[in-house]
Amino acid sequence: MKIVVADQNLVGLRDELEAALPTGSEVVWSPTRDVADVAALVPGAEVLISGRCSKEVATAGPQLRLVHAAGAGTDGIDVDALPAGCTVANTFHHEDSIAEYVVASAIALRRGFLAQDTALRAGHWPTPAYDEAAPWMRSLAGATIGFVGFGHIGARSWDRLRVFGARGVAVSRRGAIDAGETGLDWAGPTADRLGDLLAVSDVVVVSAPLTPETEGMIGAAELASMKDSAVLVNVGRGPLVAERPLYEALRDGVVGGAAIDVWYGYPEPGSAHAEPSSLPFRELGNVLMTPHSSGLTHQTFAGRADDIGANVHRLAAGEAIRNVVAVAP
Repeated sequence: MKIVVADQNLVGLRDELEAALPTGSEVVWSPTRDVADVAALVPGAEVLISGRCSKEVATAGPQLRLVHAAGAGTDGIDVDALPAGCTVANTFHHEDSIAEYVVASAIALRRGFLAQDTALRAGHWPTPAYDEAAPWMRSLAGATIGFVGFGHIGARSWDRLRVFGARGVAVSRRGAIDAGETGLDWAGPTADRLGDLLAVSDVVVVSAPLTPETEGMIGAAELASMKDSAVLVNVGRGPLVAERPLYEALRDGVVGGAAIDVWYGYPEPGSAHAEPSSLPFRELGNVLMTPHSSGLTHQTFAGRADDIGANVHRLAAGEAIRNVVAVAP
């Protein structure tokens, strides 16, 4: 069985992934994610391990039986262009690492650690113990955490945050969340209760999926409805929050701060440089900027490598694939 690996995140776990695949497999690693490179390697392959599969790549791989993303996202896979019956599958394991990021960034922003770090580097001690004008900062105890999306990431983040004595509320597309079972104060459909959530939350955690319906779901009006002390943590997709309204709300103090791990611009394949936004978020002292790294830990990708290997074994044995997202028509 020929297997093409075209996800550069797996390069550091090459030995682990290859050990998890069926013995005797021909494993070919693409040097880049570039469409031309992958398309040149995929002929004769039955498996493509990548979160991206354009029409060009799909057409070049008429024997593909499985396209397996090394993560949750499969929006870069052109399912309709794949050979009929080809399965698209995904994997997770990022929720623990992202939950750590959510907790760490929420604490850093609420406690003012970013501003304190900058001030102390200039010799100023901006705490009430030394500066009477310095504000008292607040811990997570008693804070209301609002989850916009309550899937793997939201639920695992809540598991961590509730330990600090926080309260939780959540919205999701269908609103099918048992508040009593999860320990949330309440939960409901996004369409009906997003405004309620934004108004009461001290920390807003955005992890909803990006769809045509959710793009820009938090815009100027929604940001204006938040507390001016609230912080927003976006670990979903950048465009869930409208770019310019977010920048202006942070610049003008409409909201207290933000941790942004998902952006509006990304590097081209093979590059590690790009502006994350056309707007100068970098100039704002109340923003924690990270390069879509919240889920990038060894533990995340070791678990994903195991899942992928197990599914390829199932394919070889004629067994049912797990975590199926779609099947090409």
